[in-house]
Formats: sequence, C-alpha cells, structure tokens
Amino acid sequence: MAETYDYDLFVIGAGSGGVRAARLTALGGKRVAIAEEHRVGGTCVIRGCVPKKFMVMASDFAHQFKTAEGYGWTVEASFDWPEFIQNKDVEIARLSGIYAANLGKAGVDLVHGRAVLRDAHTVEIIGKDLTVTAEKILIATGGRPWMPADLPGIEHAITSEEAFHLPELPKRILIAGGGYIAVEFAGIFAGLGVETTLIYRGPNILRGFDDDVRAHLAGEIEKRGIKVILGCQHSAIEKTATGLMNRLENGMEIETDVVMFATGREPHVKDLGLEAAGVALNDNGAIRVDAFSKTTADNIWAIGDVTDRMNLTPVAIREAVAFHETVYRDNPQHFDYEAVATAVFSQPPVGIVGLSESEARHSCPGAVDVYVTRFRPMKYAFTGSDERMLMKLVVDGESQKVVGVHIVGPEAPEMIQLAAIAVKAGLTKAQWDATCAVHPTMAEELVTLKDKQRPGSMAAG
Repeated sequence: MAETYDYDLFVIGAGSGGVRAARLTALGGKRVAIAEEHRVGGTCVIRGCVPKKFMVMASDFAHQFKTAEGYGWTVEASFDWPEFIQNKDVEIARLSGIYAANLGKAGVDLVHGRAVLRDAHTVEIIGKDLTVTAEKILIATGGRPWMPADLPGIEHAITSEEAFHLPELPKRILIAGGGYIAVEFAGIFAGLGVETTLIYRGPNILRGFDDDVRAHLAGEIEKRGIKVILGCQHSAIEKTATGLMNRLENGMEIETDVVMFATGREPHVKDLGLEAAGVALNDNGAIRVDAFSKTTADNIWAIGDVTDRMNLTPVAIREAVAFHETVYRDNPQHFDYEAVATAVFSQPPVGIVGLSESEARHSCPGAVDVYVTRFRPMKYAFTGSDERMLMKLVVDGESQKVVGVHIVGPEAPEMIQLAAIAVKAGLTKAQWDATCAVHPTMAEELVTLKDKQRPGSMAAG
C-alpha cells in the first residue's frame, strides 16, 4: 500500500522562487504548503531588490535637482529620512500581502514559522507544535549576509538588511565591500548627503565584471563624492564617544557613525536539518543539486540562492518553473544560465549581458572584436557635468555574433533588457549595424559602433 502524506509538496522558504513553485503546483491540483520564518516575499521583496530600488530612486533626486539647475530651474529641496522609511515600509507590507494573498488564492497552506527537516519526508515547524509529512520537498531559503566573525569590533557593524531600517540618516558611513550591494548602497548614502567611504580589499570594485566597466564605474562614483579605498580592509572597529573608529590594515583611521559590511552573502542552510534528510552541500556550503535542481535526496529539490548557482531573483523564478515542469508535468526542463542580463543600480547604473572581454578571449575559438565608446550624455551637455557613459560590445571574431554587451550610465538597466534579447538570439554585429538608430538617444550608440578597439588601447571619448 502506498504511503500517504499530509502534502504532495512542502516548500521551505516563501521568497520569489518558493512562492512561484508553490502556486504553480497548487494550481495544478496538488496539496501544497509553504513555510516562511520571516515575511512572505523573501530577500528580494522584503530586504533586497525592491526596497533597495526605492532607496536608489530617493537618493538620485539630489543629482537630478543639480542637473535641473543647468536647465534654468531653481530648486529648494530637503529630505525627510523617517518619512521615506515609513512610506517604504508601507509599500513593502503591501507587496508582502499580495504574495500571501496569491498563495491563498492558489490553495497553498501558508505556515509562519521556521521549518526544519527531521527526515526526507518530515518537516517540523519550530515553536508551533506542528509536524507534517510531504511526498516531495522543495528548499528555497535563499541567502543571508556574511560578515567576518573574527574581526575585532564586528558587533558594531551592520549589514544591508539593517540599513533598510536605520532610525536616522547618519552623517558619515563606511561601507566595506566591492560587490554590487556595496556599490549600490554607497551611491544611496552619498546621494542622500552622507559622507561616504567605500573600502575593498581587491584591486577594483565589481570583481567578475568586465575590466572596462569596473574602471569606468570606479571613476564615476568618485565624481559623485564617494571616497574609494582599494586594496585594503579592516583590522578592527572600535566604538568611541563620537562614533565608530575604523582601523584599516594600511594604517588609516576613519571615524564614522555607521559601518556597513557588504562582503558577500552565503546560502541559508544553518539548522535546516539537511543531514537528517540526506541532503548534501557542495564545497561552497550551498545545497548540491543536479541540472534539474534535485538534491542528493531523491524526493527533495532546491532552487534559488541556497544553491549558489546564479543568485538573481528572475533566475530563481525560472528555476521554480523548471522544477514544476519537470516534477509535476512530465516535461523535464532546466534553466539555461547563458546570456542572463543583470543590472547594478549604482549611480550611475550598470547593465551587462553575456561575456566580458576577458571571458570571450578565453572561450571564443578565434579572435575577439571589441567596440567601445565613452561619451557625455546629451542631458549633461550644458550643465557643467563631466559624467561619462560607457558602452561596449564584445564580438566573436569568427562567427561575428555579439556575445557581450556592457553599459555604464543613465538608463543602462532598461537598455540591457532589450540588448539581452539580441544576445540570447545570437544576432551578429552586422545585424546590430543594420538596425536603424533612434535619434537622439544614448541607446543609438549600440547600433552605430563601427571602429574596433585595438588590443590594449583606450577608446576615444
């Protein structure tokens, strides 16, 4: 006799990936439950992409006001941090409520509490006196900020999660890290008038991005008033009567009101009971999965940041859809991680898709053609701003397919979404060139680049 379970599917983690998988499966007629230890919506909605974008938009008004003066506007403005935080929290609560409501409409049982695996089919909700069984289990618990636990004074630092709820706007902040979270928050605080310092132990920010993008953005954010210190990290943080003293390994001492660490995120696997369920981790501490998101336990799958494959919200959603198609619709699918566009909401922002120049030179069989332009956007032509835009196309010299697009400047995230379609479709440089430009726009540069960049040369501005 076949064993019966309380649910056909139990999902641990109600972020974007977990919610999508639960809803699709329940709408298909299966008995589904989902557990969330914090708030429905996960990192992206509650403490990531969405509130961060609100903060980016709020902070960018200062730059827009300054630009407006060049167009004849006289602007008298002030910023109210508590009011902004309140309005942001109201909107986040609304979005979280929509996620929860949609789960209910689909017939998913929502359990508020921390779920722990007791075996491959049994889940306990801690503190709820509740234990349930499920035929299949999906883990979608995401990631959490990482900080160096052995750094003296680290207890005085915050992460991006606390930055969303600061009771007051600091006058001085130091941000440790060089990834997209660090760069984005540096722009946020600087835009809001905070004296901002960014320190990173590497030779340049945004490790893993195209070198031209890294160098260009580093220069542009310094124009926005951000002090960037590279090749350096903390030796200690000490609380003083007037703030926090950041002692750096190069001997520098910088006093600030807030110290924020954005030094990476790690899969949220602590105390999940994975070993009891037969779920193994990989060398990076993420849940080990195959191409179809199945773990080392036959009835357990994992998607999203907890697998540390490509940590982007839209990717987690696509992995959720692939999971549902594979497991419940007899239509095996796995997500294609090639040519996935992404954006960094720095100021100015970055949009990229495909290969960097370095990656292309290692992976393309023959030569690589590179087209680069740097120019001042029309918007700043008579405002006195020296802000520059970067656009770069990386082309496989043999096939002439455009394999990488890199943009730094206004509206880069919006442009890269459309450029990603062309890269994903494998269009050639000739096909890009055959596309008529929209004038006057910044984006027209993408289809009017004619001169190849010589290796080792710098494109003219």
